[in-house]
Amino acid sequence: MFYKLVLSFAILFIGIVACADQKLSNEEAQSRLNSLSKLTKVLGTVEKYYVDDVKLEEIVDKAIKGLLEELDAHSAYMDQKTYKEMQVQMKGEFGGLGIVVGLRDGALSVISPIDDTPAAKVGIKAGDIILKINDTSTLGMALDEAVTLMRGKPQTKITITVVRKNELKPLEFEIVRDIIDLKSVTVKTMENGMVYLRVSTFDEKVVASIKELLPKHLPNAKGIVLDLRNNPGGSLKEAIGMVDLFVDSGVIVSQKGRSKEDEEKYFATTKATMTNLPMVTIINSGSASASEIVSGALQDHKRSVIVGEKSFGKGSVQVVLPLNEAEDEAIKLTIAKYYLPNGRSIQAVGIEPDIVVHAGEAVMADDDKFTVKEADLKKHLEEELDKVNGVTAKDDVKQSIGGETITNSDLYKDNQLKTSVDILQAIILIQK
Repeated sequence: MFYKLVLSFAILFIGIVACADQKLSNEEAQSRLNSLSKLTKVLGTVEKYYVDDVKLEEIVDKAIKGLLEELDAHSAYMDQKTYKEMQVQMKGEFGGLGIVVGLRDGALSVISPIDDTPAAKVGIKAGDIILKINDTSTLGMALDEAVTLMRGKPQTKITITVVRKNELKPLEFEIVRDIIDLKSVTVKTMENGMVYLRVSTFDEKVVASIKELLPKHLPNAKGIVLDLRNNPGGSLKEAIGMVDLFVDSGVIVSQKGRSKEDEEKYFATTKATMTNLPMVTIINSGSASASEIVSGALQDHKRSVIVGEKSFGKGSVQVVLPLNEAEDEAIKLTIAKYYLPNGRSIQAVGIEPDIVVHAGEAVMADDDKFTVKEADLKKHLEEELDKVNGVTAKDDVKQSIGGETITNSDLYKDNQLKTSVDILQAIILIQK
């Protein structure tokens, strides 16, 4: 009875669609009808004969989930819980590990850990392949299922086993879940007169935060270092708005779907431009999606030199489409691809930096520690004497990058940042 009832509705639905779209030939209409009939028959057969008593609602949910997972790695079915979590995450606060994951060649991979989160603090890195979540293997696991397993109540523990390039055996990390309060924008001054602008993710507060924080540092600034490393992306609107702060005209990004009518272009405006100071942008393999749009647009407009390592290569557009009037369930569907100002796509390609610089500490000359200013010489010699006498010297010069000011000595801890500053200083000299 169920099968006949559903099939009747299916035939009626297909008939209405076929009549509404005059472009469909009889053969195409019949093909659509046959396909929907097949789906309906499978649903009815599973409900009637499957070994366990599975309700039709659950069968349909699984069918939708499987369909979207087979389309691509980014399309997904979002049940009530997942949809609510996504809405909370976009507002900048959510519970979990602070890790952004995706499927790369079928493997559950870390796109990037988010700054100052449990995952980042224990040493999870972009490019890590997650082999196990607690005792559960991730082989063949759907992306949404993995995310659900990793999320949980704050202050609860989870063990993540990862495979990392150049490591001889898997690494195991015990992480304590926490509320992830995203601070997407950080602005700091440097001793050399540069401004350090760090954007860790593109939530809904990025542009507003930059407008609030950056102007305080601009009056005496010589240039800007924009750090987009391990930025997994987020809001397209915020990415476009950020580029508009530094580019005064031209296309920022366009998105193209199945037909020409679906193409949209987003342009920079002069009135939104905040500064024309020279810029260098740092990216790495953890820079994805919106951060690739920003770095790629700045590169195409020759507004910034791009430094670091090749980005992730996520250039497709997803929209969230509610499935009911209550809007408590939805599907995330890939509808288009991003194209940068010069027409290139970043999907599965990524952004190639203008200057490739690998991570790590900057190389210092062997006698670098003796190149001190005259005013510091006495203090330096006293510290050396303390070492000879077995006294542990206190390091008053070094500061962590977490301080309000990034010192010259801090730069030597970060080869990519040090190189970016050197390049920026060269640009400033050339423009004089």
